[in-house]
Amino acid sequence: MRIGWEDIRAGRTEGLHGTWVELEGWCLGLDGPERSDYFALTDEPGCCAAHLPRDPARRVEVLAALPLRLDMPRLRLRGEWRRLPGDDPDDWRFQLRQASPVADPLEAAPHPGFTRRAMLAGGGALLGLSAWRPEAAQAAAPALPATEMRALLTALPTIDIHSHGGSLIGLRRTEEAAPFSPLAEPMREGGMAVVCLTVVADTPVTRVANGQIKPFRDPKPGELYGFATKSFPRAQALAKAQGLKIITTASELAATRPDNPGVIIASEGADFLEGRLERLDEAYTRWQLRHLQLTHYRPNELGDIQTEPAVHGGLTAFGADVVKRCNQLGIVVDVAHAPMNMVRQVADITAKPLVLSHTSMTIKPGPTSRQISREHARFIAATRGVIGIWPPSGIYATMAELATGIARVAELIGVDYVGIGTDMMGLVGASTFDSYTELPNLANALLGIGFKPADVQKILGGNYARVFAATVGG
Repeated sequence: MRIGWEDIRAGRTEGLHGTWVELEGWCLGLDGPERSDYFALTDEPGCCAAHLPRDPARRVEVLAALPLRLDMPRLRLRGEWRRLPGDDPDDWRFQLRQASPVADPLEAAPHPGFTRRAMLAGGGALLGLSAWRPEAAQAAAPALPATEMRALLTALPTIDIHSHGGSLIGLRRTEEAAPFSPLAEPMREGGMAVVCLTVVADTPVTRVANGQIKPFRDPKPGELYGFATKSFPRAQALAKAQGLKIITTASELAATRPDNPGVIIASEGADFLEGRLERLDEAYTRWQLRHLQLTHYRPNELGDIQTEPAVHGGLTAFGADVVKRCNQLGIVVDVAHAPMNMVRQVADITAKPLVLSHTSMTIKPGPTSRQISREHARFIAATRGVIGIWPPSGIYATMAELATGIARVAELIGVDYVGIGTDMMGLVGASTFDSYTELPNLANALLGIGFKPADVQKILGGNYARVFAATVGG
């Protein structure tokens, strides 16, 4: 089906989601190379990415099947039309996936010397999106037999960098705590060895409004610390009830496998500190905290957040003290939910690798988006840290799309700096990865688009284990 720019502007393409279409326009490189598999198609010629049309109906994000030359004046492409969620005028609204030229398919030939391994081997030479067709690759690479898959998932500890599994966050402001749901059982079945079991520090002062979590009042003195004295013991009780060992050292993590799974105690937000650094030492000793996300859904004493206007200009002086003390104690520092300027500030002062536990990458995040840009991702990689890719179905509708999203980041910053952060039982909307029994499906999807088994093992836990060892030791 052939469409035109007038169809896009008139709204006639809104119902074509998932349909293969043809669209003609001008190519505009977003990462600079003459050939690329990720670029914009626009309704008029443009000089550079800085002058990309602001109107989202005049530009389409293109994910090409293979790298294309971008020095042609005009190009007609065929691909899968996607209407992206959200209506932020600064973000992408339309996407053409698996695109290839209609007139001259030879233009889709790969770069000389192009190999999948070269693209993934740390440096991301193309700095773009995946240059392969996930569906075709998976058809050529059948799923591993169960015994081989189990061997792949047990060679190293598999780790979910961010999880609220087991109904951990059933503890609310005034309600009785919800009963725990199975966590250890699906971990064993799916091959997940370890999850960063995460309490939510700002729960009493946030709520869901119009599909988004927002702060609605200031906390009372001592309120969030008091909430922590219930939340952390609940995490410990969940682990005990389901036979999950609590991991506090690198040697314990390295030895953990799915048949005897474990948890790392984590906190989403350091709000419980309430400006008192000594409480960090208390959490380390009393509650076995080993993974701390600095901010969540309220600008707190440590710094700003992505989803609210800035109040501190990024990291505060107290936030810097917390980062340094985490480095000294052996607590992984997580900068999820922090805006890019704060991530840069944390990267400048940390002596240990950083984690950004749950996000995805996009070309230009909206002003309150939880997604990150390429520059944002590079700050984490510069510390030799790890970015956990999360699975909201509004971003990745299928496991193949999630695998491709992981590959996008691996191509940019290197496969050594990517992991998974499922936000299990914590997403406001639906998840493409909603049970640990799905882990073999994700592994097969990664293998199907060209990752080697050793790289899959890094993504599914090896990279985080390295960060944990460098930070926590023991």
